Amino acid sequence: MLKDAFIKRLKELCVERKISYTELARMAGVSPSTIYSLLQPERRNISVITIKKICDALELSLGEFFNTPEFNSLEQELQ
Repeated sequence: MLKDAFIKRLKELCVERKISYTELARMAGVSPSTIYSLLQPERRNISVITIKKICDALELSLGEFFNTPEFNSLEQELQ
C-alpha cells in the first residue's frame, strides 16, 4: 500500500506541474530509468535519497510530499 501511495503521489505531482517523468528525472539529477523504475509496482525498495532529490526538484519538503490522505491513512507496517 505504501508503494501504491508513492506512485499515486508522484503521478499526481507530475500532472499538476505539467512535467514528464523524463523532465522530473532531469530536474532531480537522476536517470529517467530511476524514475520509471519507481513507478513499477513490483519494485519494493525506494531510496530515501531518491525521494529527497525528487522533493528538492519539485520544491517540496518531505513532509509536504507525504502529507496526503493516502499516506496519512496507511496502517503501520511492522515486519
